[in-house]
Amino acid sequence: MLDLETLGTRPDCVVLTLGAIKFCPFTPDKFGEGLYLRLDVDQQLALGRDVQQDTMDWWSKQDPLVREEALGESNRVNLEEATRQLNKFLVGANDIWAQGPVFDIAILENLYRQLGKPTPWNFWQIRDSRTLFGVHGDPRKKGRTGHHDALADCVYQAQGVQAIYQQQNIKKPEYKK
Repeated sequence: MLDLETLGTRPDCVVLTLGAIKFCPFTPDKFGEGLYLRLDVDQQLALGRDVQQDTMDWWSKQDPLVREEALGESNRVNLEEATRQLNKFLVGANDIWAQGPVFDIAILENLYRQLGKPTPWNFWQIRDSRTLFGVHGDPRKKGRTGHHDALADCVYQAQGVQAIYQQQNIKKPEYKK
């Protein structure tokens, strides 16, 4: 599962944080390793990536701790290191889940393209938890705290995917070799 916190909603927006978690949708097992990166904002601005005022206004209304985690300047990684770490993290992943690929995936694909790098996934690996929740009902609890932390959001979304797979008794397909 991938999740981004950004300064806009368009594919060329600045990425503040990236979270990723490895999980198996077919079992309610614990999650694998996670990845959390705070991307260099100044480097993205120098590349011409976009900041939308309505998103900045939205961030100004968030909890101060959430805002500081997303917008604070400490522990930022440059884009070369961020893409290197994400590429390494995704090695061996069968599916790439996101809460709406037209947001998270589109933004990352745009960033990779801008950097002249191939994405570490194929188009057919993309999975959409928002559509899954729309079709089967959203099993996640309302009133949750900790929104807008990219890694925490990944865990929450992945738990929802696992819950639906369990409710619908979706089994892992057996492929002939």
